[in-house]
Amino acid sequence: MAEITKETTIGEILRTAPNVAPLLMEAGMHCLGCPASQMESLEEAAMVHGIDIDDLMKAIQNA
Repeated sequence: MAEITKETTIGEILRTAPNVAPLLMEAGMHCLGCPASQMESLEEAAMVHGIDIDDLMKAIQNA
């Protein structure tokens, strides 16, 4: 899996690590297909959805 950081965009994650998509959906990011989300960083998307970025990063690293 490609390295995912807080600065990685949702679009990059979906292209390089599609297996992370279900984890993001479970966390509450239900708009992964939205055109605007493709350019958002993981940290920006987490903030918009009220998700703790550090908890999300741990979940991604453990996946």
